[in-house]
Amino acid sequence: MSLNQLPDAFVHRLERIIPPAHWETTVAGLQRQLPPCFRVNTLRAAVDQVLGELQQQGIDLASVNWRADSFVVADTQRQALTHSRAFAEGRIYIQNLSSIFTAQALAALPGEEVLDLAAAPGGKTLVLACAMENRGRIAAVESVKSRFFRLKHNIDLHGATLVECYLKDGRQVGRQVPGRFDRVLLDAPCSSEARFYTADPDSYKYWSEKKVKEMQRKQKQLLHSALLALKPGGTLVYSTCSFAPEENEMVLDRQLRKWGDGLTVCDLDTPFANCQPGLTEWNRKSLDPRLSRAVRILPSATMEGFFLCVLRKTAE
Repeated sequence: MSLNQLPDAFVHRLERIIPPAHWETTVAGLQRQLPPCFRVNTLRAAVDQVLGELQQQGIDLASVNWRADSFVVADTQRQALTHSRAFAEGRIYIQNLSSIFTAQALAALPGEEVLDLAAAPGGKTLVLACAMENRGRIAAVESVKSRFFRLKHNIDLHGATLVECYLKDGRQVGRQVPGRFDRVLLDAPCSSEARFYTADPDSYKYWSEKKVKEMQRKQKQLLHSALLALKPGGTLVYSTCSFAPEENEMVLDRQLRKWGDGLTVCDLDTPFANCQPGLTEWNRKSLDPRLSRAVRILPSATMEGFFLCVLRKTAE
């Protein structure tokens, strides 16, 4: 298998990140379009009701063994799914399983106050809203106006009444409302490396090592803000859809060194095998050993590549 279409520097870096045992499946994941996955929006409908409706329309569904409300559909039925009434009426949301798992890892509970700091288009926000049963409050922040309106549309369509949307620079939020939120999700803007598709040059034409560094600068500022906004005792999930350690482990390493024992890196159980622990060394630089508890999800037949780390704030 070859990744000749992708930038040489990206491929050389990827070879250093991905374990040999996972290399072929990772390469295969970058060479194909994944089948659509969707989650039933339990704020609008029961799972069985939606399944029966879709099956009556001839849509074949494969269940996900770790998520009772989520299903995979053959790529040949993508159009049938997006033209269904369930989709148009906000009773299902099409979303990759890696994205669903990342929001699930925050373990939000009804009645809590939660911050989604880079929320558009809203898929993870909606996972949180369902977990919270529309009880409590989610502040969904987006800094880009066009993406903000898409976020607002999705929240309204899917009936997530506990969500308040804010058009705001997330880097300012921590200073404005310090120590306010029980849980914070930061799915940070990134270079989107794990979404590269060899047959689509547009997916990778803007990539460069300089771009990775530019994203890292913004990610560091956002994570600093997210931690300030989190209550002592609160939980934060940091995630990206990039393979790059500069955008993942190195962003976290800076805060772990700054906070010391004031931050705990939590263990994360993954109900799938296509993952590896976070790196504790990159480019001959040692990183905080606690980062081995982070998880890099590797591309599979149904999942995009992703990185996530769960932190608990134990200090003011």
